[in-house]
Amino acid sequence: MASSSSKQPSHRSVFDAGYIRAEFEAAGVSPHFIPLIWKYVLQNPRCADLDGVPSLPAAAYALLRTKFRPTTSTLSAAAESKDRTTTKLLIRLQNGESVEAVIMRYDSRLGKYDGKTRPGGVRSTLCVSSQVGCKMGCRFCATGTMGFKSNLTSGEIVEQMVHASRYSQIRNIVFMGMGEPLNNYTALVEAIQVLTASPFQISPKRVTVSTVGIIHSINKFNNDLPNINLAVSLHAPDQDIRCHIMPAARAFPLAKLMNALQSYQNVSKQTIFIEYIMLDGVNDQEEHAHQLCKLLETFKVVVNLIPFNPIGSSSNFKTSSEQNVKKFQKVLRGVYGIRTTVRQEMGQDIAGACGQLVVSLPDERSAGGATLLSDIEDLRL
Repeated sequence: MASSSSKQPSHRSVFDAGYIRAEFEAAGVSPHFIPLIWKYVLQNPRCADLDGVPSLPAAAYALLRTKFRPTTSTLSAAAESKDRTTTKLLIRLQNGESVEAVIMRYDSRLGKYDGKTRPGGVRSTLCVSSQVGCKMGCRFCATGTMGFKSNLTSGEIVEQMVHASRYSQIRNIVFMGMGEPLNNYTALVEAIQVLTASPFQISPKRVTVSTVGIIHSINKFNNDLPNINLAVSLHAPDQDIRCHIMPAARAFPLAKLMNALQSYQNVSKQTIFIEYIMLDGVNDQEEHAHQLCKLLETFKVVVNLIPFNPIGSSSNFKTSSEQNVKKFQKVLRGVYGIRTTVRQEMGQDIAGACGQLVVSLPDERSAGGATLLSDIEDLRL
C-alpha cells in the first residue's frame, strides 16, 4: 500500500511549515524567523545550506543544520514548448519519485474586455501537483494510468513554486497537476497557507484547487481555505456518464456532490469553476448541454470546456469537433446565460496540457520537438 514515504527522511524541507514551526517552538526559537528563511531560499535557489540566512538566533542555525534542507526536491529536467508559452518541469523528490509542474504564460493584452484591449502584459500561472500518480483513475487522464504512488508533503508542494520562480514570476497557482488535491488535504491546506503568506504573497483569489468532488473535504474547504477558488471536474451531466469516464465518481453520487457544492456556495459566496472535458460522442451533444445547464441552474458558475488531449494509442476517446464545442457553448451561453469559456490549450507538444501529465524519464519522451533541458540556465526565456 502506498504511503507518503516508506521511512522518515533524515532531513525535512524548510517549507514543511508545520514541522519547522513545531521544531522551532520546541527549541525556544520564535516562529517569526521562519518567513526570513523562506525568503532567503527563494532569493538563493542554489544555496546548499542555510548558514547564510541573516540574523537568526544561534539555536535556529543548529536546528537548521541537523534537521532541514533548503529544498528536498531537485529540478531534474525542463521542457519548453515551441511557442515558448509553456515550460514543463520534472522534479525529483527525496524518496526517488518524480512529479511534474507546468508554467503557463498568458498575455492578457491579447484578450478584449468591453470591446477594448485588456491592460497588463504577460502573466504566469503555475500548475502544481499534489500527489505522485492518482487514485481516481479517470479514463481520459494520463496521470490516472500511473495509479497512486505517494502523497507530497506540504514542503514538496511549495518547492514546486520555488523551482518555478527561477523561470518566471508566478502570479496564479492552480492545483490541476498530478493527483487529487483533496485526497492530500492536510498537506494541501498547509501549502496554500504558506504560498499566500510572506514571502510568496500569492493572493488567495489567484489560487484555484481542482477536485473530482471529494464531498467530505468540500464540506470543510471554505472554513480551512477561505477565498481560495474551487474548481470541480464535473465532465458529465449525469451519474451514469460520469461513472463511465470517471470510475471514482461511484463513491461521490452526483446528487450528493451538487448538494455539497450548493452548501459550500451558500456559505462562501464564491463562484465555482466547472471543468468539462469534451469527449466526442460521449458527453458533447446538445442534449448533454441542456442537462448540464439544468444541473447548474441554481449555482453561480463559470464553465470551462476543455478540448480532450489524446494520450497516445491507449486512449479510447476522441476529441470533440470544433463545431460541437461551439454548439455546446452556444447552448450554455445563449440559452441559459451561463458564463462559458473554452480552455486555450498550451504545451501539447511537451505533453504539458490538461490530462497529459505522466512522469516518464526524459529519454523515453517524445516531446514533439521540445528541447529537454538538463539545467535551468539553458532555458532562454
